[in-house]
Amino acid sequence: MQLYSVLSNAYKLDGGAMFGNAPKALWGRWIPSDGQNRLGLATRALLTLTQKETILFEAGIGAYMEPKLRERFGVTESEHMLLKSLAQHGVSPADVTHIFISHLHFDHAGGLLNAWQDGKEPELLFPNARFYVGEKAWERATHPHPRDRASFIPVLHKRLEQSQRLTLIKKGDILSFDELELHFFYSDGHTPGLLCADLRYDKERLVYASDLIPGRFWVHLPISMGYDRYPELLIDEKNALLTSLAKENAWIFYVHDPDFAASKVQYDDEHKTFVAVDTRKDLIIGPR
Repeated sequence: MQLYSVLSNAYKLDGGAMFGNAPKALWGRWIPSDGQNRLGLATRALLTLTQKETILFEAGIGAYMEPKLRERFGVTESEHMLLKSLAQHGVSPADVTHIFISHLHFDHAGGLLNAWQDGKEPELLFPNARFYVGEKAWERATHPHPRDRASFIPVLHKRLEQSQRLTLIKKGDILSFDELELHFFYSDGHTPGLLCADLRYDKERLVYASDLIPGRFWVHLPISMGYDRYPELLIDEKNALLTSLAKENAWIFYVHDPDFAASKVQYDDEHKTFVAVDTRKDLIIGPR
């Protein structure tokens, strides 16, 4: 089996929103901000190739946005960067067999749609893939709260339903693909029903932490986002996941970290928190 980090389009979000109640005096030492107080962030997918399947975990923000929205969120590339990244590994949209989306916020699922075209609604890419979303996450996306309604893409939900290739995952489901056993770490702290894909293979483990832990700076237990629905619950969930990862010397995969795709984690007894160790810019596991 082979695992690769593949980049979708980069974007920018407000630094204060990304770090919740942490002051800029702290997070400003970690990530530089622009003149609008925005942080440059990645949107990163995980490409997994088994003997029979081509599996994608998330799709990033993509290029579906109209120019006005693209400017607001600092998306500088008009080209669909996920497709370009997949092509570098010899993978076309038609080759992908399964796509798992942790939740349907635009910066995690927008890459499922084609690039913006004036006067045309976006269309769904990946014509042969089955799409997987958690039941609770799907319910939230299709019946959003006013607080997070703007985070969803209504046309995407319509396209997924029309495809007749949508599978809703129930809490506790475990899936198998050749040598890969796929579990899910279930979280409600950021948004209801977020599913962190938990990959088990050949005595190895990797968790796609999505917005539960979007980058290495959020490994620190007290750090959460202003976007999080229940920050204290999220910190408890994060503590449970990180404790497990540290114990098993497992990998954590970062969706938004601007520099690193993955790391392992250790508990820092002195500061009573976790730290990222053995960071990797590009996660490449298995023969090339």
